This record gives sequence, C-alpha cells and structure tokens, in this order.
Amino acid sequence: MSSPSKVAVPSVSASARGHLYRVAIVGAGTLKGKEVAEMLNERNFPAVDVRLLDDDESIGQLEATGDEINFIQSVRAEQFTKMDFTFFAADVECTRQNWKRARDAGSAIVDLSGALEQEPGATIRSLWVERERGQIWQPDLQPAPCVVAHPAAVTLALLLLRVRKTGAIRSAVATVFEPASEQGQRGMDELHQQTVNLLSFQTLPKDVFDTQVAFNMVARYGQNSKLSLDSLEQRVRRHYQKLAGTEAPLPALMVVQPPVFHGHGLAIFLEMAQAVDQGKLSQALSGDHVTVAGEEEDSQPSNVNTAGQANILVSLKAESLRPNGVWLWAAVDNLRVAAITAVECAESMIATRPVGKIQ
Repeated sequence: MSSPSKVAVPSVSASARGHLYRVAIVGAGTLKGKEVAEMLNERNFPAVDVRLLDDDESIGQLEATGDEINFIQSVRAEQFTKMDFTFFAADVECTRQNWKRARDAGSAIVDLSGALEQEPGATIRSLWVERERGQIWQPDLQPAPCVVAHPAAVTLALLLLRVRKTGAIRSAVATVFEPASEQGQRGMDELHQQTVNLLSFQTLPKDVFDTQVAFNMVARYGQNSKLSLDSLEQRVRRHYQKLAGTEAPLPALMVVQPPVFHGHGLAIFLEMAQAVDQGKLSQALSGDHVTVAGEEEDSQPSNVNTAGQANILVSLKAESLRPNGVWLWAAVDNLRVAAITAVECAESMIATRPVGKIQ
C-alpha cells in the first residue's frame, strides 16, 4: 500500500472548470451507501449521473439523490460502463466480486467496505489527516483503489497529531466503542430485536453477533459470528499507522461492543512528558473537524450529540493521580465521517479523469 506524496499539486474544483462525471454507488441501499449519496449532494459533487446499485433485496427501491428520485438497480458488469467513480459501500464479499469489473471499465474505485486494502497499490486515506500532516496528494493517472480509513482510526490520528503539538506523548491507551451501525442494517436490526425480545422475555436473535449485545457490553462476539472484534482492532491499528505515520505514538487499543446503535465513542488516556496544561491542550485540539466541548450539558460528546454532525466532539478530564495524564472522551458520527472521507477521496481523484468531456 502506498502513502500520500508530499509533492504539492494545484487544486482546481471540477465544478469550477465545468466538468461533470458519472458515479455509481454499489450498496446504495446500505447505511453507508445512503450516506454517500447524501454527501455527494451536500458537497455539490460534479455528477451528471448517479447510478444506484445493490443486491436483490434492494432492487427497485426508491432513493433520493439530490433533487431526483432513482431506482436501485442490480449490480451487473454493464452498469459500470462509462462510470468515472464507483463507491463500494456494500459488504466485503460484494466488493471483492465486483470491483475489478468497475476498474476494468475505467472507473476510479473508492472502497468503504475495507475489502481492498491488501490490493496492490491500494491507499488508506483520510484527507482530514493528510491536511493535518501537510500532505498533498499526488494522483496517479490510473489510480489503485482508495480505501476509506476507519472512522475510529481517523479520530485517533487527528486528535493525537494535535495533542503532540503541545508536548511529547509518552504513552497512549484507547478504548473504542463500536456501534451496531458499523455492521449495517442487519446489525442495527439485530440489536433492536434483541432489545424488544429481552423486554418481552423471548428468545434473542443472534445471526450477526452470536451473543447478547442488547443491555450488554462485550469484548468478543460469539463463536459462530462471522465478525471479530480482534480483527477490527487490527484494522483500526493498521489504518491509524498508515494515517499518522511516525508523527504520533501508536496507542494500546481495545475495541468493545456496547448496546449502541449509532456513533463511535472513544476513551483515550494520554501520558505526557510534562504536566498537562488543559487550556493549551484544548486550544491545540480545536480547529477544523474537531470541537472541544464547553461546560454546557448539551455540548458534551455523545452518540446523540454527534448524530448527523461532521465534527468530532471532544472533552478533557485531568487524571488526579497523574499530573502528566489526561483523559479525552470523543464521539463521532461513524457513517458521516466515512461518507465525507469517501467523497473527499473522489474529489481529490478528479485530476485522474479525462478532461473536457464525460467518458
């Protein structure tokens, strides 16, 4: 996997130059797919056509793309013809089955599923972190897949890169609270149904997690689950290392599954080389994409407060037993950050597309 180049290139928006592009979203009926479609509209991505694709369960559904209502169509090779960008927001298996069809048809690939990070030349990206590190992307004329960095890795990298501006970080420990929405609608539905069934003393559905997650918190799923929190920890760690490089320390990491539908929470403990000045630390953290909470109750980081928000919310708490220690509590809308990252990746890849006309 390659890393961003530090060679600056001029950036001119495609919309300013009058270029329009064709876009496909594979997994358009998923939570991430819907968020990508909404983000394309919010950021005025220069798309003349947005094609919605998904599996049999979603075919025929109506979805809004900007001011238009489109049908979700089946994923077929011919659907990728003349597509400039293809976002893969489906599951890992669907992405692996179809991404080469899109690539061979000439489309640039943006992967939100995490299926393609081991492909030759694939890049794990977050433009938030690249800007924080002063990196400017140097696109290839035929770019390899762009893999959207895990939202927890983006959050950790951005916060620790800013904290280290106030002084050396001796050690970092982070616990990531993973929402059910990271497992798509099936994960959300299972948590909901478990909650309902527990209250009515019925058998719990366990097709996704293979364990009770409603009214519970676990560090490991059931043996028959296709999911693994250990694998997720490894993924977050890999993505963090690719984003932060050697500029911030690699934190000790643990991922747990709380009974939460939406939004990541992160408890981060930092041991600094010197006593912590919370005022300076708060100032260093504040800025693009990060909001430090005030004393008001409604400004505190939580899954509820971050829903639909583009920023990471953070609060600080001193560690009374360690003058050099400080706790960060962060919350972030996981689907929102993933969609923003995906669309920003596509925007940065516009320079790789044919100039002057649609394919």
